[in-house]
Amino acid sequence: QVQLVESGGGLVQAGGSLRLSCAASGHTFSNNAMGWFRQAPGKDREFVAAISWSRAIIHYADSVKGRFTISRDNAKNTVNLQMNSLKPEDTAVYYCAAGGAYFGTPGTSNRDYHYWGQGTQVTVSS
Repeated sequence: QVQLVESGGGLVQAGGSLRLSCAASGHTFSNNAMGWFRQAPGKDREFVAAISWSRAIIHYADSVKGRFTISRDNAKNTVNLQMNSLKPEDTAVYYCAAGGAYFGTPGTSNRDYHYWGQGTQVTVSS
């Protein structure tokens, strides 16, 4: 059974930083794209960042470019999201996604990923 477990969420003041981690088990995703999405109250889940299997291709949502950094460790089957200069509008539940493009370009749509974590809350106060 595939499981994705996120950690690292919490409450932080605007301008602060958080680091999210996602550990996968039950399947090795070293050949698949992985990513992060988020969902704010009353809004649809939206793309945040994605990384290809080789780490050679990375995509970011325009809203987080220059502030967030996605990384992965294939040996540990993990994907991380370093979030700096956080803003109140970054407040959301953040979801790890896996099982994306096989040896390909990482997708930016919910439909591009087969497995999801349970989510971790990130709250940024002003």
